[in-house]
Amino acid sequence: MSKILIRGARVLGGEAQDVLIDGETIAEVGTGLPTDGATTVIEAEGRILLPGLVDLHTHLREPGREDSETVLTGTKAAAVGGFTAVHAMANTFPVADTAGVVEQVWRLGRESGYCDVQPVGAVTVGLEGKHLAELGAMNDSAAGVRVFSDDGKCVDDAVIMRRALEYVKAFDGVIAQHAQEPRLTEGAQMNEGIVSAELGLGGWPAVAEESIIARDVLLAAHVGSRVHICHLSTAGSVELVRWAKSKGWNVTAEVTPHHLLLTDELVRSYNPVYKVNPPLRTEADVTALREALADGTIDCVATDHAPHPHEDKDCEWVAAAMGMVGLETALSVVQETMVETGLLDWAGVADRMSFRPARIGRLDGHGRPVSPGEPANLTLVDPAYRGAVDPAGFASRSRNTPYEGRELPGRVTHTFLRGRATVVDGNLA
Repeated sequence: MSKILIRGARVLGGEAQDVLIDGETIAEVGTGLPTDGATTVIEAEGRILLPGLVDLHTHLREPGREDSETVLTGTKAAAVGGFTAVHAMANTFPVADTAGVVEQVWRLGRESGYCDVQPVGAVTVGLEGKHLAELGAMNDSAAGVRVFSDDGKCVDDAVIMRRALEYVKAFDGVIAQHAQEPRLTEGAQMNEGIVSAELGLGGWPAVAEESIIARDVLLAAHVGSRVHICHLSTAGSVELVRWAKSKGWNVTAEVTPHHLLLTDELVRSYNPVYKVNPPLRTEADVTALREALADGTIDCVATDHAPHPHEDKDCEWVAAAMGMVGLETALSVVQETMVETGLLDWAGVADRMSFRPARIGRLDGHGRPVSPGEPANLTLVDPAYRGAVDPAGFASRSRNTPYEGRELPGRVTHTFLRGRATVVDGNLA
């Protein structure tokens, strides 16, 4: 069993401390720990040590769209981004709506070795919104599914949504809703507003998201179950979640890094890299999202990592697929939008990108304190680093990033999964 000593790191952004990893666990945390017996010593002065990041919303595409991503390439990208666990969304081919498919994804994650993969089960058969999928069987499977979502599509039938909330209550599951009223977004291409009117592109109104959130928080309260709002994107959605939480209802929400930074003004370029679901919103929405993440109304950051092959993005806007890759840039975007603006400190980042998402997903062993006896799932960050994003160097199989050429702060130098280095000096181990 190897012993790794991390010397002088600022644990959660606090005072410099030494952390000794012995095998799969953290053995000691303190100052002046001896180097005797350590097989590896990492000099980490000025760096931030965080618990391994946890993503509640990742598209790994396997099975079925291995041209976009595989579990192996996606988990490599996750490790480079500082993640030690990701939740893999169900919109694969075949859909992850049975125990067999979620177990396949789970086993592929175990074989990859770069981070833990927790499958998300579909809410309805084939994501078609008509009949509940095998929720109980997926929970009872080796994958132990606790999060269910038809992400990519909304569970727009209120009766189906109610039944799903009732069903998962039996095993403390959660329904993660892609809030999009389909009839309000037919033909929609971008946020509905001044820019869409000027460009002549079909508008995606904020109310299409907000009306579903309003319905679902009421349903969750009525049933007494847990609902999680995926990729919340509007100021109105923030107010609805804030209201639901003030009632004491079991409602959580996530925001993506790109919705914390980018606005619909970028669509003026007609570059399909900015086409995403939900769409980029206004500067006022971005401000509201940042403030809500800071005050805890929004619980966590989730990447919605959505890889696509170049032919699905290198085309005219209307024909392009929706989505952006995000695992490898997420922490840098959060540093720029939340830490460097003073809205969150590094302890807050650990809370929003590790502790809370692990708790929402009921993911044991992750989102734990950096303390003796805890699993050594850790991320070491150099916050002083500045560099332009170069997708050619991505571990992900896809390159559809909105940040190409943009300078972002911070870099993950090391990632540890149960004491084993998956990233060393910024490179995959």
